[in-house]
Amino acid sequence: MSYEIVHTFGSTTYFIFILLFLWISRVPRTNSGAGWWAISISCALMARLSLFVLLAMADQRLAIAVYVVFNVLEKPFLMTGLVRFLNLDAGMRWFWTAALAAEAWLFLALGADFPAWARTLGYALVNAGFMLCMARFILKKRAEFPGLPLAITAAACIALAAHWLAAPLILYLFPSWFRNGFVLGTVLVLVQYLSLLAAVLAQFQARLLEAEAKALDLAFLDPLTGLNNKRYMNTLFDQALVLATRPHQVVGVFYIDLDNFKPINDTAGHAAGDEVLKTVAARLKGNTRSTDICARVGGDEFVVIATQLDSEEQAAEIARKLLAQLTLPVQVNGQSHRLGASIGIGLYPQHGNSLSELIQCADQAMYHVKRNGKSGCEMYKGIQADEGRQAAAT
Repeated sequence: MSYEIVHTFGSTTYFIFILLFLWISRVPRTNSGAGWWAISISCALMARLSLFVLLAMADQRLAIAVYVVFNVLEKPFLMTGLVRFLNLDAGMRWFWTAALAAEAWLFLALGADFPAWARTLGYALVNAGFMLCMARFILKKRAEFPGLPLAITAAACIALAAHWLAAPLILYLFPSWFRNGFVLGTVLVLVQYLSLLAAVLAQFQARLLEAEAKALDLAFLDPLTGLNNKRYMNTLFDQALVLATRPHQVVGVFYIDLDNFKPINDTAGHAAGDEVLKTVAARLKGNTRSTDICARVGGDEFVVIATQLDSEEQAAEIARKLLAQLTLPVQVNGQSHRLGASIGIGLYPQHGNSLSELIQCADQAMYHVKRNGKSGCEMYKGIQADEGRQAAAT
Protein backbone atom coordinates (compact mmCIF):
# COMPACT_ATOMS: atom_id res chain seq x y z
CA MET A 1 0.00 0.00 0.00
CA SER A 2 1.50 3.37 -1.04
CA TYR A 3 2.15 6.28 1.30
CA GLU A 4 -0.34 8.38 -0.65
CA ILE A 5 -3.20 5.96 -0.03
CA VAL A 6 -2.32 5.50 3.64
CA HIS A 7 -2.02 9.24 4.29
CA THR A 8 -5.15 10.13 2.33
CA PHE A 9 -7.26 7.54 4.13
CA GLY A 10 -5.78 8.32 7.54
CA SER A 11 -5.99 12.10 7.20
CA THR A 12 -9.57 12.01 5.93
CA THR A 13 -10.66 9.72 8.76
CA TYR A 14 -8.90 11.84 11.37
CA PHE A 15 -10.59 14.97 10.03
CA ILE A 16 -14.01 13.28 10.22
CA PHE A 17 -13.30 12.29 13.83
CA ILE A 18 -12.37 15.89 14.64
CA LEU A 19 -15.69 17.13 13.27
CA LEU A 20 -17.64 14.45 15.15
CA PHE A 21 -15.94 15.14 18.48
CA LEU A 22 -16.41 18.89 18.03
CA TRP A 23 -20.08 18.40 17.20
CA ILE A 24 -20.62 16.12 20.19
CA SER A 25 -18.81 18.50 22.53
CA ARG A 26 -21.35 21.23 21.70
CA VAL A 27 -24.33 19.13 22.81
CA PRO A 28 -25.64 20.53 26.14
CA ARG A 29 -24.48 18.72 29.30
CA THR A 30 -21.96 16.69 27.31
CA ASN A 31 -18.92 15.37 29.15
CA SER A 32 -15.93 17.61 28.34
CA GLY A 33 -13.81 14.62 27.28
CA ALA A 34 -15.09 14.89 23.70
CA GLY A 35 -13.66 18.40 23.32
CA TRP A 36 -10.21 17.31 24.53
CA TRP A 37 -10.28 14.36 22.13
CA ALA A 38 -11.03 16.75 19.27
CA ILE A 39 -7.81 18.59 20.19
CA SER A 40 -5.77 15.38 20.58
CA ILE A 41 -6.79 13.96 17.22
CA SER A 42 -6.08 17.36 15.66
CA CYS A 43 -2.50 16.93 16.87
CA ALA A 44 -2.45 13.45 15.34
CA LEU A 45 -3.68 14.90 12.05
CA MET A 46 -1.00 17.61 12.12
CA ALA A 47 1.65 14.95 12.78
CA ARG A 48 0.47 12.94 9.79
CA LEU A 49 0.26 15.93 7.43
CA SER A 50 3.69 17.25 8.45
CA LEU A 51 5.24 13.83 7.83
CA PHE A 52 3.61 13.57 4.42
CA VAL A 53 4.64 17.07 3.34
CA LEU A 54 8.19 17.07 4.70
CA LEU A 55 9.01 13.57 3.47
CA ALA A 56 8.05 14.75 0.00
CA MET A 57 10.75 17.44 0.41
CA ALA A 58 13.33 14.69 1.07
CA ASP A 59 14.15 15.99 4.57
CA GLN A 60 13.63 12.81 6.58
CA ARG A 61 15.20 14.00 9.87
CA LEU A 62 13.08 17.15 9.96
CA ALA A 63 9.94 15.25 8.88
CA ILE A 64 10.28 12.68 11.65
CA ALA A 65 11.14 15.35 14.24
CA VAL A 66 8.02 17.43 13.47
CA TYR A 67 5.93 14.26 13.36
CA VAL A 68 7.17 13.21 16.79
CA VAL A 69 6.52 16.68 18.29
CA PHE A 70 2.84 16.56 17.31
CA ASN A 71 2.54 12.84 18.03
CA VAL A 72 3.81 13.23 21.59
CA LEU A 73 1.72 16.40 22.09
CA GLU A 74 -1.37 14.36 21.22
CA LYS A 75 -0.97 12.12 24.29
CA PRO A 76 -1.55 14.58 27.19
CA PHE A 77 -4.63 15.95 25.40
CA LEU A 78 -5.85 12.38 24.91
CA MET A 79 -5.26 11.60 28.60
CA THR A 80 -6.97 14.83 29.69
CA GLY A 81 -10.05 13.84 27.72
CA LEU A 82 -10.08 10.40 29.34
CA VAL A 83 -9.71 11.85 32.84
CA ARG A 84 -12.63 14.22 32.18
CA PHE A 85 -14.76 11.47 30.64
CA LEU A 86 -14.19 9.01 33.49
CA ASN A 87 -14.36 11.72 36.18
CA LEU A 88 -10.97 10.68 37.54
CA ASP A 89 -9.04 12.48 40.23
CA ALA A 90 -5.69 12.56 38.45
CA GLY A 91 -3.00 15.23 38.32
CA MET A 92 -2.61 16.36 34.73
CA ARG A 93 0.74 18.03 35.38
CA TRP A 94 2.46 14.61 35.34
CA PHE A 95 1.19 13.93 31.83
CA TRP A 96 2.48 17.26 30.57
CA THR A 97 5.78 16.75 32.35
CA ALA A 98 6.25 13.40 30.61
CA ALA A 99 5.33 14.89 27.24
CA LEU A 100 7.75 17.79 27.64
CA ALA A 101 10.49 15.36 28.71
CA ALA A 102 9.94 13.36 25.53
CA GLU A 103 10.09 16.53 23.41
CA ALA A 104 13.28 17.61 25.18
CA TRP A 105 14.83 14.20 24.57
CA LEU A 106 14.02 14.47 20.87
CA PHE A 107 15.76 17.85 20.47
CA LEU A 108 18.71 16.69 22.58
CA ALA A 109 19.08 13.56 20.48
CA LEU A 110 18.88 15.56 17.25
CA GLY A 111 21.40 18.12 18.47
CA ALA A 112 23.83 15.47 19.65
CA ASP A 113 23.26 13.42 16.51
CA PHE A 114 22.20 10.30 18.41
CA PRO A 115 21.54 7.17 16.36
CA ALA A 116 18.01 6.81 15.03
CA TRP A 117 17.17 3.93 17.36
CA ALA A 118 18.22 6.01 20.39
CA ARG A 119 16.06 8.95 19.32
CA THR A 120 13.12 6.64 18.74
CA LEU A 121 13.58 4.85 22.06
CA GLY A 122 13.15 8.03 24.12
CA TYR A 123 9.76 9.12 22.85
CA ALA A 124 8.61 5.55 22.21
CA LEU A 125 8.91 4.79 25.93
CA VAL A 126 6.87 7.89 26.81
CA ASN A 127 4.15 7.08 24.26
CA ALA A 128 3.99 3.48 25.49
CA GLY A 129 3.72 4.73 29.06
CA PHE A 130 0.81 6.99 28.13
CA MET A 131 -1.00 4.10 26.45
CA LEU A 132 -0.51 1.73 29.39
CA CYS A 133 -1.65 4.41 31.83
CA MET A 134 -4.72 5.04 29.71
CA ALA A 135 -5.55 1.32 29.62
CA ARG A 136 -5.13 1.11 33.40
CA PHE A 137 -7.52 4.02 33.99
CA ILE A 138 -10.13 2.48 31.71
CA LEU A 139 -9.94 -0.98 33.27
CA LYS A 140 -10.19 0.55 36.73
CA LYS A 141 -13.47 2.32 35.87
CA ARG A 142 -14.89 -0.16 33.34
CA ALA A 143 -17.86 -1.12 35.55
CA GLU A 144 -19.13 2.47 35.76
CA PHE A 145 -19.11 3.38 32.06
CA PRO A 146 -20.10 1.89 28.67
CA GLY A 147 -18.42 -1.50 28.85
CA LEU A 148 -17.70 -2.77 25.34
CA PRO A 149 -16.51 0.48 23.68
CA LEU A 150 -14.08 1.26 26.51
CA ALA A 151 -12.91 -2.36 26.60
CA ILE A 152 -11.98 -1.98 22.93
CA THR A 153 -10.23 1.31 23.76
CA ALA A 154 -8.20 -0.41 26.47
CA ALA A 155 -7.24 -3.23 24.09
CA ALA A 156 -6.19 -0.71 21.44
CA CYS A 157 -4.10 1.18 24.02
CA ILE A 158 -2.30 -2.00 25.09
CA ALA A 159 -1.65 -2.90 21.45
CA LEU A 160 -0.30 0.61 20.79
CA ALA A 161 1.96 0.35 23.83
CA ALA A 162 3.38 -2.92 22.52
CA HIS A 163 3.73 -1.30 19.10
CA TRP A 164 5.72 1.64 20.49
CA LEU A 165 7.94 -0.58 22.67
CA ALA A 166 8.77 -2.93 19.81
CA ALA A 167 9.24 -0.23 17.16
CA PRO A 168 12.84 0.83 18.02
CA LEU A 169 14.16 -2.73 17.95
CA ILE A 170 12.24 -3.71 14.81
CA LEU A 171 13.35 -0.57 12.95
CA TYR A 172 16.94 -1.18 14.02
CA LEU A 173 16.85 -4.73 12.69
CA PHE A 174 14.55 -4.12 9.72
CA PRO A 175 14.60 -0.45 8.59
CA SER A 176 12.22 -1.23 5.73
CA TRP A 177 9.50 -2.10 8.24
CA PHE A 178 8.84 1.62 8.81
CA ARG A 179 5.99 1.72 6.29
CA ASN A 180 4.31 -1.41 7.68
CA GLY A 181 4.69 -0.11 11.22
CA PHE A 182 3.17 3.19 10.21
CA VAL A 183 0.14 1.47 8.68
CA LEU A 184 -0.30 -0.72 11.78
CA GLY A 185 -0.10 2.30 14.06
CA THR A 186 -2.67 4.12 11.94
CA VAL A 187 -5.14 1.24 12.22
CA LEU A 188 -4.70 1.01 16.00
CA VAL A 189 -5.17 4.77 16.47
CA LEU A 190 -8.34 4.67 14.37
CA VAL A 191 -9.69 1.81 16.50
CA GLN A 192 -8.80 3.79 19.63
CA TYR A 193 -10.64 6.95 18.59
CA LEU A 194 -13.56 5.05 17.08
CA SER A 195 -14.13 3.21 20.35
CA LEU A 196 -13.89 6.47 22.31
CA LEU A 197 -16.51 7.97 20.00
CA ALA A 198 -18.68 4.90 20.55
CA ALA A 199 -18.28 5.30 24.33
CA VAL A 200 -19.51 8.90 24.13
CA LEU A 201 -22.48 7.87 21.98
CA ALA A 202 -23.27 5.01 24.38
CA GLN A 203 -23.31 7.54 27.20
CA PHE A 204 -25.72 9.66 25.13
CA GLN A 205 -27.94 6.63 24.68
CA ALA A 206 -27.96 5.97 28.42
CA ARG A 207 -28.91 9.61 29.05
CA LEU A 208 -31.75 9.42 26.53
CA LEU A 209 -33.10 6.21 28.04
CA GLU A 210 -32.92 7.72 31.52
CA ALA A 211 -34.68 10.89 30.33
CA GLU A 212 -37.34 8.80 28.60
CA ALA A 213 -37.91 6.77 31.78
CA LYS A 214 -38.27 9.96 33.81
CA ALA A 215 -40.66 11.40 31.25
CA LEU A 216 -42.78 8.26 31.42
CA ASP A 217 -42.78 8.48 35.20
CA LEU A 218 -43.95 12.07 35.03
CA ALA A 219 -46.62 11.13 32.50
CA PHE A 220 -47.96 8.19 34.49
CA LEU A 221 -47.36 9.20 38.12
CA ASP A 222 -49.14 11.62 40.41
CA PRO A 223 -46.38 14.06 41.49
CA LEU A 224 -47.69 14.49 45.04
CA THR A 225 -48.40 10.94 46.15
CA GLY A 226 -46.25 8.91 43.74
CA LEU A 227 -49.26 6.78 42.81
CA ASN A 228 -50.23 6.10 39.22
CA ASN A 229 -52.59 8.54 37.54
CA LYS A 230 -55.67 8.15 35.36
CA ARG A 231 -53.61 8.10 32.17
CA TYR A 232 -51.68 5.09 33.46
CA MET A 233 -54.88 3.23 34.23
CA ASN A 234 -56.35 3.92 30.82
CA THR A 235 -53.13 2.83 29.11
CA LEU A 236 -52.56 -0.45 30.93
CA PHE A 237 -56.00 -1.63 31.98
CA ASP A 238 -56.66 -3.72 28.86
CA GLN A 239 -53.25 -5.37 29.24
CA ALA A 240 -54.01 -6.02 32.89
CA LEU A 241 -57.19 -7.84 31.90
CA VAL A 242 -55.30 -10.07 29.47
CA LEU A 243 -52.33 -10.80 31.72
CA ALA A 244 -53.93 -10.90 35.14
CA THR A 245 -57.21 -12.78 34.68
CA ARG A 246 -57.92 -16.44 34.27
CA PRO A 247 -61.24 -18.29 33.86
CA HIS A 248 -63.53 -17.94 36.90
CA GLN A 249 -61.54 -14.97 38.23
CA VAL A 250 -62.61 -11.34 38.48
CA VAL A 251 -61.03 -7.90 38.58
CA GLY A 252 -62.20 -5.42 41.19
CA VAL A 253 -62.28 -1.66 40.64
CA PHE A 254 -62.56 0.31 43.92
CA TYR A 255 -63.53 3.98 43.72
CA ILE A 256 -62.46 5.69 46.95
CA ASP A 257 -63.56 9.17 48.01
CA LEU A 258 -62.13 10.46 51.30
CA ASP A 259 -64.57 11.75 53.89
CA ASN A 260 -63.79 14.71 56.16
CA PHE A 261 -60.80 15.77 54.07
CA LYS A 262 -61.94 19.30 53.23
CA PRO A 263 -62.04 20.41 56.90
CA ILE A 264 -58.37 19.39 57.24
CA ASN A 265 -57.43 21.66 54.34
CA ASP A 266 -59.55 24.47 55.74
CA THR A 267 -58.27 24.31 59.34
CA ALA A 268 -54.74 22.92 59.12
CA GLY A 269 -53.80 24.25 55.69
CA HIS A 270 -53.01 22.73 52.32
CA ALA A 271 -49.54 21.60 53.39
CA ALA A 272 -51.10 19.42 56.08
CA GLY A 273 -53.66 18.22 53.54
CA ASP A 274 -50.86 17.18 51.20
CA GLU A 275 -49.21 15.15 53.97
CA VAL A 276 -52.54 13.45 54.68
CA LEU A 277 -52.86 12.51 51.00
CA LYS A 278 -49.33 11.09 51.01
CA THR A 279 -50.19 8.97 54.04
CA VAL A 280 -53.36 7.73 52.37
CA ALA A 281 -51.36 6.80 49.25
CA ALA A 282 -48.82 4.91 51.36
CA ARG A 283 -51.59 2.97 53.10
CA LEU A 284 -53.18 2.04 49.80
CA LYS A 285 -49.85 0.82 48.41
CA GLY A 286 -49.02 -1.01 51.62
CA ASN A 287 -52.30 -2.92 51.65
CA THR A 288 -52.47 -4.00 48.02
CA ARG A 289 -50.38 -6.41 45.99
CA SER A 290 -47.66 -5.63 43.47
CA THR A 291 -49.99 -6.78 40.69
CA ASP A 292 -52.67 -4.27 41.72
CA ILE A 293 -52.91 -0.69 40.47
CA CYS A 294 -53.31 2.25 42.85
CA ALA A 295 -54.07 5.62 41.29
CA ARG A 296 -55.03 9.11 42.36
CA VAL A 297 -57.72 10.44 40.03
CA GLY A 298 -58.77 13.66 41.78
CA GLY A 299 -58.07 15.89 44.74
CA ASP A 300 -59.13 13.33 47.37
CA GLU A 301 -60.31 10.55 45.06
CA PHE A 302 -58.46 7.31 44.43
CA VAL A 303 -58.97 4.16 42.39
CA VAL A 304 -57.60 0.73 43.21
CA ILE A 305 -57.71 -2.03 40.60
CA ALA A 306 -57.28 -5.49 42.14
CA THR A 307 -56.54 -8.35 39.73
CA GLN A 308 -56.81 -12.13 40.02
CA LEU A 309 -59.65 -12.18 42.53
CA ASP A 310 -61.42 -15.46 43.11
CA SER A 311 -64.84 -14.14 44.15
CA GLU A 312 -66.99 -11.12 44.90
CA GLU A 313 -66.48 -11.80 48.60
CA GLN A 314 -62.72 -11.42 48.21
CA ALA A 315 -63.30 -8.02 46.59
CA ALA A 316 -65.54 -7.01 49.50
CA GLU A 317 -62.90 -8.18 51.96
CA ILE A 318 -60.27 -6.01 50.24
CA ALA A 319 -62.62 -3.01 50.44
CA ARG A 320 -63.15 -3.56 54.17
CA LYS A 321 -59.40 -3.87 54.69
CA LEU A 322 -58.76 -0.60 52.86
CA LEU A 323 -61.56 1.13 54.75
CA ALA A 324 -60.09 0.05 58.07
CA GLN A 325 -56.72 1.54 57.08
CA LEU A 326 -58.19 4.79 55.83
CA THR A 327 -60.19 5.42 59.00
CA LEU A 328 -57.09 5.23 61.22
CA PRO A 329 -55.87 8.62 62.55
CA VAL A 330 -53.26 10.44 60.49
CA GLN A 331 -50.51 12.27 62.39
CA VAL A 332 -49.24 15.49 60.78
CA ASN A 333 -47.01 17.97 62.63
CA GLY A 334 -48.09 16.64 66.00
CA GLN A 335 -51.79 16.84 65.18
CA SER A 336 -54.09 13.86 64.75
CA HIS A 337 -56.57 13.97 61.86
CA ARG A 338 -59.42 11.53 61.41
CA LEU A 339 -60.67 10.63 57.99
CA GLY A 340 -63.29 8.40 56.57
CA ALA A 341 -63.71 6.83 53.16
CA SER A 342 -66.63 5.96 50.92
CA ILE A 343 -65.70 3.02 48.71
CA GLY A 344 -67.68 1.73 45.74
CA ILE A 345 -66.84 -1.54 44.00
CA GLY A 346 -67.27 -2.52 40.35
CA LEU A 347 -66.36 -6.01 39.11
CA TYR A 348 -65.17 -7.32 35.76
CA PRO A 349 -66.86 -9.03 33.97
CA GLN A 350 -70.07 -8.84 36.01
CA HIS A 351 -70.50 -5.05 35.81
CA GLY A 352 -68.66 -4.12 32.63
CA ASN A 353 -65.93 -4.94 30.13
CA SER A 354 -64.10 -1.60 30.01
CA LEU A 355 -62.39 0.55 32.59
CA SER A 356 -64.78 3.45 32.03
CA GLU A 357 -67.80 1.21 32.65
CA LEU A 358 -66.30 -0.28 35.80
CA ILE A 359 -65.29 3.12 37.19
CA GLN A 360 -68.79 4.43 36.50
CA CYS A 361 -70.31 1.48 38.38
CA ALA A 362 -67.90 1.87 41.29
CA ASP A 363 -68.56 5.62 41.35
CA GLN A 364 -72.30 5.02 41.57
CA ALA A 365 -71.81 2.55 44.41
CA MET A 366 -69.56 5.06 46.20
CA TYR A 367 -72.25 7.77 46.03
CA HIS A 368 -74.73 5.32 47.45
CA VAL A 369 -72.40 4.88 50.44
CA LYS A 370 -72.27 8.65 50.91
CA ARG A 371 -76.07 8.86 50.79
CA ASN A 372 -76.28 6.32 53.60
CA GLY A 373 -73.94 8.07 56.03
CA LYS A 374 -70.44 7.85 54.50
CA SER A 375 -67.43 5.79 55.67
CA GLY A 376 -68.44 2.46 54.25
CA CYS A 377 -68.07 0.20 51.24
CA GLU A 378 -70.63 -1.22 48.85
CA MET A 379 -70.75 -3.37 45.74
CA TYR A 380 -72.45 -1.99 42.63
CA LYS A 381 -76.04 -3.19 42.36
CA GLY A 382 -77.44 -1.30 39.42
CA ILE A 383 -77.81 1.99 41.32
CA GLN A 384 -78.71 4.90 39.08
CA ALA A 385 -75.97 7.51 38.90
CA ASP A 386 -78.33 10.48 38.95
CA GLU A 387 -80.10 9.18 42.03
CA GLY A 388 -76.84 8.66 43.87
CA ARG A 389 -75.44 12.08 43.01
CA GLN A 390 -78.68 13.83 43.95
CA ALA A 391 -78.79 12.06 47.31
CA ALA A 392 -75.16 12.91 48.02
CA ALA A 393 -75.82 16.57 47.22
CA THR A 394 -78.68 16.73 49.72
